[in-house]
Amino acid sequence: MKIDCITIFPEMFTPLQASIMGRAQNKGLLTFNTIFLRDFAVNDYGQVDDSPYGGEPGMVLRPEPLSKAIHSTGIKEDGGKVIYLTADGVPFTHKIAQTLSQESHLVLVCGHYKGIDERIRETEVDMEISIGDFVVSGGELPAMVVTDAVVRLLDGALGDKESAETDSFAKGVLGWPVYTRPEVFQGKRVPEVLLSGHHKNIREWQLAESLKRTQERRPDIYENLKIDTKFGTK
Repeated sequence: MKIDCITIFPEMFTPLQASIMGRAQNKGLLTFNTIFLRDFAVNDYGQVDDSPYGGEPGMVLRPEPLSKAIHSTGIKEDGGKVIYLTADGVPFTHKIAQTLSQESHLVLVCGHYKGIDERIRETEVDMEISIGDFVVSGGELPAMVVTDAVVRLLDGALGDKESAETDSFAKGVLGWPVYTRPEVFQGKRVPEVLLSGHHKNIREWQLAESLKRTQERRPDIYENLKIDTKFGTK
């Protein structure tokens, strides 16, 4: 998979050289690039923004640099997806991450200020994503969140593929409580069922706890569940 991030702050993406993202790149599973938007500036001063029409305060990223940056990635020829990270995009979910992990090329557009010129959204962008109902200073952090969520789903990115299959949201519910050594910590014991070695009972406990946690913490998800006999939804 190839992921290009169009940004005016490429230095912010250093964390993606570490951990799972770093290993995925070292294994050749991911090619990650930052595209410096000012390389496509409208003048020698590196200008990529301008004041909005209508007298609104703030600045807007201009369409010319963005269009040139997007096309420089080859995304239009590759048939991949251009994604704009914006507060008014669709909420990002595990299901969307799974869908995007099937793509061979993604371009993530990191907005700033009041956003990007609407004409770019209309003509160049395939999908708009929000990571939550709040505002951050730019699209870099959301782009890193999307990249991490997508790349860890690639075959070979994780040391244990089954681990991802039991993550929260992987099957439409939250994860169950997990424990490790010591068996007793500050007077609290690991549930006996997890020490029993009885796989069927352990699986039933995990399902029950997962559903309980989902009902308590995400009743919106719980209401839409369709439970099957194995575990999970749909």
